[in-house]
Amino acid sequence: MSFSFAARTDGISGSAIREILKLMVDPAIISFAGGNPSADSFPTEELAELSCSLLQSEGARILQYGTTEGWAPLRESICQVVKPRRMRVSPEEVLILTGSSQGIELFTKISINPGDVILCETPTFLGALQTFATYQAKVVGIPMEEDGMEMAALERAIAQYRPKFIYTIPTFQNPTGITMSPAKRQQLATLAAQTDTMVLEDDPYGSLRYAGEDLPSIYSLDPSGHVIHLLSFSKTVSPGLRVGAAIGKPDILRKMTVNKQGMDTHTSNLSQALIDAYIRQDRYFPHIAEIIPAYRDKLHTMLDGFVHFPQGTMHTTPQGGLFVWCELPGSLSATALMQTAVDHKVAYVPGTHFYPEGGHDHTFRLNFSMCSVEQIASGMRTLGQVFTQAQQK
Repeated sequence: MSFSFAARTDGISGSAIREILKLMVDPAIISFAGGNPSADSFPTEELAELSCSLLQSEGARILQYGTTEGWAPLRESICQVVKPRRMRVSPEEVLILTGSSQGIELFTKISINPGDVILCETPTFLGALQTFATYQAKVVGIPMEEDGMEMAALERAIAQYRPKFIYTIPTFQNPTGITMSPAKRQQLATLAAQTDTMVLEDDPYGSLRYAGEDLPSIYSLDPSGHVIHLLSFSKTVSPGLRVGAAIGKPDILRKMTVNKQGMDTHTSNLSQALIDAYIRQDRYFPHIAEIIPAYRDKLHTMLDGFVHFPQGTMHTTPQGGLFVWCELPGSLSATALMQTAVDHKVAYVPGTHFYPEGGHDHTFRLNFSMCSVEQIASGMRTLGQVFTQAQQK
């Protein structure tokens, strides 16, 4: 059969994500490769109870078509959920999403013509990079420092490229785990307003804080309306429910809403109603508090495991989220050593996939949320041995 694909799909393979998923389902492999929350964190019994109650009391509404903007009670509840992020919003400023990644897709779709420039942290979320590539954007990376994007480089890039928007994951960034400092958050909000540049603030991990104090969102520091804030319930309640939200100026959300209609009509009513009931019954924040200690223990176990790695290995020390970022010393290539690690039944993601320009083969990302403490300790010892033996050759 002869079929001609759209030109915008050229080079979009998704191979890195496919390989990650394959490794996650092999029970023999200790996988640090995914980004899934721990299955132990899911409030299974509570959601089962809520779903039964909701279908009995609201079944006629839940099982019918809903509005694209989202379940009205949930839009109200989200206004309460974001208050710890210093955000004061109304339901009209909330669009419910089928996972926060849909927000990346929708905002890119309404913003980007082929060749338009997007500025982003480098490295950054590979799913976002694939979306940007699909819409044929020119992606320009801004180097990361210990407290977020290098602001001088960002300012120069804005002046040079006049980007359509800046994409950032300011809190416990994927893949580095880095958190943008309060000063840089304010600087970014100010730059956006001064240069009339939109910011897409992706914050799926911000509630998973294991140390330090909550920081204000960039959205909260921007009175000019140049920030769209994305949040997700995938990491705090359940990824399978596929519920997230975009928060921003109503005129931008309306354009996103029209395009969402053509994608899925609306996010699952049952999923939305479950999340709403979970929030309204005061279970959401206590649940997060309950799951944090286990995640903190896993993170500390992973950080302790770097004692087995070759001298000169660098890694981040996140205060939350799901990821640790690593850089191997000398000429060691995490990309080349990936298969050796898998042969020893441990997996990670080579860092090259997180850079718009590729390269950086000495880097890699580790996830600690899916494995047990014992698996993490064992996997880190094995990885340390693999890298040390490679260095000695």
